[in-house]
Amino acid sequence: MAEQNPFAPLPSGMKVTAEAAAFVENVTFDKIPAEALRIGTRCLLDGLGLFVAGSEERTVQLLVEEAEEIGGRPDALLLSRGNVKVPAPMAARILGTAGHAHDWDDSQVSIDPAHVYGLLTHPTIPPLSSALVMAQKLGGVDGKTFMLAFLTGFEVECKISEWMLPQHYLRGFHTSGTVGTFGAFAAAAKLLGLKGEQLRSGFGIAASFAAGIRCNFGTMTKPLHVGRAAENGVTAALLAARGFTADPDALDGPWGYFAVQGGGVSAEKISQGFGKTWTIVEPGVSIKPYPCGVLTHPTIDLMLKLVSENNVKPDDIESVKVYAGSNILNPIRYPIAANHLQAKFSLPAALAMIALNRKAGKTEFSDPFVAAVPMQDMQRKITTELDPEIEKMGFDKMRSRIAIKLKGGKQVEGWADERYRGGPDNPLSDGELEGKVRSCCEGVMSEIGQATLINTGWAVSKLADARDLMRLLNGAVQ
Repeated sequence: MAEQNPFAPLPSGMKVTAEAAAFVENVTFDKIPAEALRIGTRCLLDGLGLFVAGSEERTVQLLVEEAEEIGGRPDALLLSRGNVKVPAPMAARILGTAGHAHDWDDSQVSIDPAHVYGLLTHPTIPPLSSALVMAQKLGGVDGKTFMLAFLTGFEVECKISEWMLPQHYLRGFHTSGTVGTFGAFAAAAKLLGLKGEQLRSGFGIAASFAAGIRCNFGTMTKPLHVGRAAENGVTAALLAARGFTADPDALDGPWGYFAVQGGGVSAEKISQGFGKTWTIVEPGVSIKPYPCGVLTHPTIDLMLKLVSENNVKPDDIESVKVYAGSNILNPIRYPIAANHLQAKFSLPAALAMIALNRKAGKTEFSDPFVAAVPMQDMQRKITTELDPEIEKMGFDKMRSRIAIKLKGGKQVEGWADERYRGGPDNPLSDGELEGKVRSCCEGVMSEIGQATLINTGWAVSKLADARDLMRLLNGAVQ
């Protein structure tokens, strides 16, 4: 009996692999819309701050120690280790893991009701890590060429993520680890100047590397998914450059990536093509104000509003009830967080931080703070409940409401703003973004170092040598 593939292939005649390769090969800096470059520069600056924040995480330091012991070809700087260099894929693994270590990196936006809002990919860190590493390995990469590679990878990653059917994420794949691999590959391939069959083979190699499952959310392995995406994308590009072969249509067909991991694709969306409308502009990207799952952010902002406007003190709170749909409650799954990794996927933890400190930043998302008695006690006052009415509204927005019962019987309640802070409809200002970067760097980088990092990030397209970005990170983070 012939083998049968239960998943839907691409519509007949569509060859996304060839189109993706053609985009990577032919796109030039002058084809990037001014708005895409503006937003991309913001995403880069955000990412630089996140590399600093992640550099001191135990998750990252374990990988750094492993890389130091293995050693190898001195391609690129090892994050947090001064002038120490390691092979490019290994350097990318550490950068990618650091950038996602706090779950503070940006999120791709979808306005398609078929997608669960907020469950696409974190688009910046895989291609940014890849571009940073390859710029060091190759040398002679100026700021414009660097940004071209980064935004090429960003666009490829987002389009693949958007075009796949939502079953990919709902079945348990972690898109930032899976689709992030293609973003990292495209960025590296652009800097390497891969063309034609080499490019298409690289996509095939990346398709077999792409991995990451959601059961590891709340553990060290979740950020490693993004680290591996960066590592695997760089490896795919380097192997393709050597002549390593793979199926030239690996995204397509009954056994291609879309069919096997995605359950199929949207034929209507594929007609968008790559780089015609840049995803970074439309529908856009969210730069996170909080270091946790984006699905929690509107609810965190609502809690902050309620306790601030009503001057609610921690001791005033008898109980808090959070009402939401399954799109939020299923992935944000920890009823009580025991550590900072679990807290990133816990509404009681995030809201307890707000109740106690009226902040939920790097300090609050730390093991000592989460494990402390006040946090553990406050979490136990906060419960979540599936709201059938919210569920009926669909998953195109992140909807929730909160009811705070105060001692003495008074109740304070409200609905979360669907125009959540950080999203394309309510973005962080440039000043707020700079404040986030400084918060990421606090305790790791001096104020002078922070100012230099911020100024260099804003001026990235004018750099004569993109290696200055990593030199700056490692000159201060060690």
